[in-house]
Amino acid sequence: MISGFIHNYPYLTGLFSFLVSLACMPIVIKIAKIKHFVVKPNKRTSHHGEIPNIGGLDIFISVMLTYMIFEFGELQEYQFLLIGLFIIFMIGFADDILDLSPISKLIGEMLAGISMICFSDIRLTNLHGFLGINEINIWVSYLLSFFVLVVIINALNLIDGIDGLASGLGIIYSLFFAIYFQLIDQPAWALLGYTLVGSLLVFFIYNVRNGKNKIFMGDSGSLLLGFFITAFVFHFCEINAYDLIDSPYRMTAAPAVMICVLSIPLFDTLRVALTRIKHHRSPFEPDKNHVHHLLLRIGLTHLQTTGILLLVSLCFIALAIVGRNWDIWVLVSVNFALCCLLVFVLWRLVDKYGKQTDAQTPPADNSQQA
Repeated sequence: MISGFIHNYPYLTGLFSFLVSLACMPIVIKIAKIKHFVVKPNKRTSHHGEIPNIGGLDIFISVMLTYMIFEFGELQEYQFLLIGLFIIFMIGFADDILDLSPISKLIGEMLAGISMICFSDIRLTNLHGFLGINEINIWVSYLLSFFVLVVIINALNLIDGIDGLASGLGIIYSLFFAIYFQLIDQPAWALLGYTLVGSLLVFFIYNVRNGKNKIFMGDSGSLLLGFFITAFVFHFCEINAYDLIDSPYRMTAAPAVMICVLSIPLFDTLRVALTRIKHHRSPFEPDKNHVHHLLLRIGLTHLQTTGILLLVSLCFIALAIVGRNWDIWVLVSVNFALCCLLVFVLWRLVDKYGKQTDAQTPPADNSQQA
């Protein structure tokens, strides 16, 4: 009875997840301080005092507890997805504590991907007519799915550079998917989306505040968020690849829609990587040329920068909805042109009003960057 009721009103799980997260957060902060799971101020950071950096633990607990309570009967169907979530969370948590090497993190991401892509069979199987291709070979499907997984996880990990940005984007993305899945009668996926929204909202509140209860997401949170969003992307593309959805909700340009929705982290990661390569540096070498760093250089605060990027993200989502049935090439081209234009304008503002900074100085992880 509860399952049927909650499937009719999946957004209620967001409220439940919010309350669970709200109750657990003080405990997570206390544990972090006792065990010294904190980030200490240094010359690369802008915060003061020791700030806990395991906010992902609160997100993981509230999402998993909520989902297991309301979707207990469906656990067998989604068990490997949940196992993948656990693996990616543990990799991120270990990195927050031990500072794992990039190779170790990549191996962890691939292990989590195996659980989701190979065992749970949540993957990309169709290119939606892109380059004249629809269904793809299973091995191409696996390779493409793993590539997209790694790209999205690391794009969201890299964008987690200032207060509220990664969690704010996560709230917007999860809400988009949750509403869409509810509209097309996919209650289990809608429930998962709303659950993530509720949990992220609590983290956002604690992350943007100052004082003794401030907390950072850490890799335990950003990798977990990237894994969730990748699963949503895969399911979104798959259900739109076949005649499973009636108008007006079917989106024939689903891959391009996803690129639009995730424009900020995807385009910024591509731009920064190409810039580093152009200057004969490793694309994995950290610097301060991400879009949020550029906005900070023209004098904006963390919250102002986060607010602007969240607003821009909403505009790209609006573009995605408007162009949902355009040709894939057309929507991607319009999206790419707009991204280039916005970055061009931003660089002109940096040239005119920007503060001098050493672009070679590696930033600190998560919201302690300046």
